[in-house]
Amino acid sequence: MHSANPLRRFALCLLLGWSFGSVAAAEDPWPRFRGPSGDGTAAADAELPLRWGPDENILWRCELPGEGWSSPVVGDKRVYLTAAIPDAKGEEGDLDLSLLMIDTESGKLIRTVKLLDQSAADAPAIHSKNSHASPTAELSAERVFVHFGHQGTAATDRRGEIAWSNRELRYRPVHGNGGSPLLVGDRLVIAYDGGEDPFVAALDARTGEVLWRTPRPVESSRSFSFCTPTAIEVGGRTQVIVPGSDCVTAHDPEDGKILWYARYDGYSVVPKPLYAGGLIFLSTGYGPTEVLAIRPTGSGDVTDTHIAWRLDRGAPKTPSMVADEELLYVLSDDGILTTLELESGEVVYRKRIGGAYSASPVLAAGRLYLVSEQGIATVIRSGRKFEPLAENDLGERTLASPAIVGNTIFLRTAKALYRIGG
Repeated sequence: MHSANPLRRFALCLLLGWSFGSVAAAEDPWPRFRGPSGDGTAAADAELPLRWGPDENILWRCELPGEGWSSPVVGDKRVYLTAAIPDAKGEEGDLDLSLLMIDTESGKLIRTVKLLDQSAADAPAIHSKNSHASPTAELSAERVFVHFGHQGTAATDRRGEIAWSNRELRYRPVHGNGGSPLLVGDRLVIAYDGGEDPFVAALDARTGEVLWRTPRPVESSRSFSFCTPTAIEVGGRTQVIVPGSDCVTAHDPEDGKILWYARYDGYSVVPKPLYAGGLIFLSTGYGPTEVLAIRPTGSGDVTDTHIAWRLDRGAPKTPSMVADEELLYVLSDDGILTTLELESGEVVYRKRIGGAYSASPVLAAGRLYLVSEQGIATVIRSGRKFEPLAENDLGERTLASPAIVGNTIFLRTAKALYRIGG
């Protein structure tokens, strides 16, 4: 939220118990896509296993119903996932868009909550690497927020009781849904980049009511994208950064006003933007794919004034980036890891890992964990020297990003959810 009195605003957020700065949400170990800070970093003291496989360091495996590529979020000793499950009582192709709740200790599926219907006649054609349940859930102190693209958005309490649903914001999807929602104060901010007239909108987290809807400022011949927003604080003011086709926009979460934007050539943008070292890092998607480093201190069109540097080789189309204090780690879809200086963009090293990648890397306790679409996880020591430590194969396909909780890893595959620990 944004008001004339930032102390009053902060106190109100704490009182309401919503995420982004609230103490209650911070207690959840992995409450959103890319973790507590939304940047793919886990606790520096995590003692994660170096090696695992089907018969090694697997604490449990939970078979999952239906299909979905949402990544795990964890809170209240439960893992929350979404899935599109065939409707046994409906027509062939009808789906129940559902929330799954798994106990973190036993690995048992506690509850499956049907949230929305998706009829076969209304189901969009999706990309072979997508699903009808790809956006990752978001946790607040009391609720679980779940998004299914053009099919709608819903909220439940932590036990799975439905609080509200909203199906007002319809649009023509291309290749299905993808971008996850982001809770900022009492607003749930979502990118709606469909086949035409793309926009960014915010729902009231308490009621599901549409609070604002802001069109993209740049026309694009391929307006579809699938990005998850990132919230940052600059000069005491909250900005919500939302890349889309041919532009990135920074919004005031209170009213949706565009604070600044930058233009580029690119569409079908997937990677979540990263804020590190005072810069926003994003990938421009398909087309002439680049990594851009942008100073988020301007206003209006900052294309010619605030782009600090560009990387035009090895930029990701799907995996998000991760950083430590000095270095940016960029993993391309075809398995090339590029490590760069945060401030200058100077390449420290570039190495081929191998395989194809959709999941985003995570950084924990001085190690990078890179999980390929084939289910092979490569562990690399972070830093200026390329030092691979291990390679682990679960033997199952995965496109979902891992969650780190304590000394364990939660990893979703095409068929199951794993808890991995020493």
